[in-house]
Amino acid sequence: MRSWKKILVCVFAFSLMGGSVMFADSVTQKIKVWINGQEVQDGGYVIDGKTYVPIREFNGVVTWDGDSNQVKFIKPNVHIFLFNGDTVFGNVNKGKLKFNVFCQVDSLADHVSSVKVAITDPSGHVKDIQTQDLGSNQKDNFWFRTYDFTYDFKVAGKYKVGFYIKASKNADYQLVAEKVITALN
Repeated sequence: MRSWKKILVCVFAFSLMGGSVMFADSVTQKIKVWINGQEVQDGGYVIDGKTYVPIREFNGVVTWDGDSNQVKFIKPNVHIFLFNGDTVFGNVNKGKLKFNVFCQVDSLADHVSSVKVAITDPSGHVKDIQTQDLGSNQKDNFWFRTYDFTYDFKVAGKYKVGFYIKASKNADYQLVAEKVITALN
């Protein structure tokens, strides 16, 4: 008789554990998330009817302060213009082109260490165009214009000109805005 009681207690305990696992699974659901036509690598979760997505997926600078348990998200308003001489452009033909990048930055409420502009080709190769340390002269609104440079658009496809921010001297650059150039045959 004793062994039957043990088996009954074990069956009851395991059924409770299985029910709680099923309940937890129904409260937290892993989902696919798409932002501007691209799937977010880590996806997101629905918890109690609310959708949660990692903040780093929104192209901004994320810093964590463990002492105060605070996350800071820096996402200024950045407008990127591409100039070939005095002409603004967006599409190009394959081949070499001399141009510069003009970035208008506003609503930058937090101090950052430096900024960078880089171009990414359709295969994902990144080439830095220009960086600038901001030092103590940083303002919440400023312009950043690169020097003229020549770039070879070797293949047809979408190239991305990105504006990056480095929050502190020891941090990595983080993408905060980008402009697409389409290279045509």
